[in-house]
Amino acid sequence: MNILNRIVLPCACVLALTACEQQNDAAEPVAAALPAGPTAADAAAFVADAEQQLAELGQHNERVAWVLANFITEDTELLAARASEQFTAAQVAVASEAARFNDVEGLDYDTARKLNMLKSGIVIPAPMDPEKTSEQAEIGARLNGLYGRGSYCLEDGDCLALGQLEDIIGESRDPAELLEAWEGWRTVSPPMKDLYARQVELANEGAAELGFDDLGTMWRSAYDMDPAEFPGELDRLWEQVSPLYEALHCHVRAQLQEVYGSETVAAGEPIPAHLLGNMWAQSWDNIYDLVAPPQSDAGYDLTEILLDKEYNALKMVRTGEAFFSSLGFEPLPETFWSRSLFVKPADRDVVCHASAWDIDEQDDLRIKMCIDVNAEDFNTIHHELGHNYYQRAYKDKSYLYRSSANDGFHEAVGDTLSLSITPEYLAQLDLLEQVPDASGDLGLLMNQALGKIAFLPFGLMVDQWRWKVFAGEVGPEGYNDLWWQLREQYQGVRAPRERPADAFDPGAKYHVPGNTPYTRYFLAHILQFQFHRALCEIAGNEGPIHRCSIYNSEAAGERLNAMLEMGRSRPWPEALEALTGSPEMDATAILDYFAPLQAWLDEQNTGRQCGW
Repeated sequence: MNILNRIVLPCACVLALTACEQQNDAAEPVAAALPAGPTAADAAAFVADAEQQLAELGQHNERVAWVLANFITEDTELLAARASEQFTAAQVAVASEAARFNDVEGLDYDTARKLNMLKSGIVIPAPMDPEKTSEQAEIGARLNGLYGRGSYCLEDGDCLALGQLEDIIGESRDPAELLEAWEGWRTVSPPMKDLYARQVELANEGAAELGFDDLGTMWRSAYDMDPAEFPGELDRLWEQVSPLYEALHCHVRAQLQEVYGSETVAAGEPIPAHLLGNMWAQSWDNIYDLVAPPQSDAGYDLTEILLDKEYNALKMVRTGEAFFSSLGFEPLPETFWSRSLFVKPADRDVVCHASAWDIDEQDDLRIKMCIDVNAEDFNTIHHELGHNYYQRAYKDKSYLYRSSANDGFHEAVGDTLSLSITPEYLAQLDLLEQVPDASGDLGLLMNQALGKIAFLPFGLMVDQWRWKVFAGEVGPEGYNDLWWQLREQYQGVRAPRERPADAFDPGAKYHVPGNTPYTRYFLAHILQFQFHRALCEIAGNEGPIHRCSIYNSEAAGERLNAMLEMGRSRPWPEALEALTGSPEMDATAILDYFAPLQAWLDEQNTGRQCGW
């Protein structure tokens, strides 16, 4: 039975019973005429039907999205929008219907798990009231439009888009220019505040109709643990790694103070957000030149080596495939090579942002990226292929289980494989004649830390802010104050100067108006190092883990695959245990990885006033 038809039936029953009441006021009590509630068998049949329809619609949506990404025209945009709308409508429909089974007893494990996945799989649930559903959709479109069209106009009339403003933040060392670019981008978000507040009201209403206390509870329910306990688990992980972050923060602040002066960057105070090389101060690698250890040259330039060795896009991807083959994975299908996009076409517009695709959720795997021969894309290829091999590993699971154990696992797997691109690995590929000594390791570790460690508190606090908003702990008048309170608490970062009363700085980060959950990125940054440490131990690595590559270790590949093929069929602690031997997330692997940098930072910070 079609899901959409199935949803109409309860309404029809209600109408029939109402008519019956009107005609038989003196008959048996209405309760006696009510049909029996849904059973466990009804729930299992519903889930099977829902999976079949979502799988069919999802595959169609994926194919249309692929065409749009590779042939950008007004027609493909329209086709993709309609396919996405159809798929989203089906997801909303099955989520609403799944709520009918909230109180059914005797559900088997798979049915209960899949019902929860159907209900919690919608990021922004709409109320069942059609007018409110329409309002919700309109607000979402307006928020995305405000962000997408956002720009800041200088006094000379020249208007700058986000990318241009980001370039200023990443490259300029003029504090006045940095401040203007930083504040300029945040002029796009105040009109979002009231819209966002209304969206929260509607989404909370939709979440309540699905059986959740609020939208934050709904989001957290996808993590195989009590939603109320999940924030505490995240804080536990943060406490494990925060000493490294605080040491990095202390050193970076001291170096910025030398550049900009103590009046701008004060000891013992949060760092002004506009000075950290990123529009949201979420990664600091653009200021590497200001904070790098002396004599931190890695001893080689991978981009130069790839060019000298006459690598091209295809050879880079073949090298990535060979990495996985060395772990014991089967080669990629021939269709991967004929259907993927590796080089930007000269005759049409395409989306060049790197991504991994699983068109039919079986063997039609592809990557889409406009590859340049450089070190960054060499790393990205290994990352994207990690997604493809994960997708293929769980292909035999049922539709709802064809995903990662939780939403942090997929990104973590891709990044884990990238961590194996070490000098030792490059030497095995004959890209290096010999492995450089450890003298350049500090520079490599600092560069990684400015990206990965600096990101951790930002990755944590974005959803901490949203969950408090969804729970009604703060209203629109307090949105901005709470945002900066959390940023100072977790990041030790502050606004450059007092923000206007109407400011809505969370809206200046795409994932807020775009309603993209953010905790997945925090988890991915934790898990990738835990995965890497475990795989290095399995591979028999005896050196520091920042120099470990699991290349050529079939034992590591076998253990990795044991986790990948589980997909989302079991709670993530079981998937984690299958790889690492422990069901508990553990951030101490980060401390192991960055131990040489931590020691150096502690030495540099002697006598400095750290903390904020």
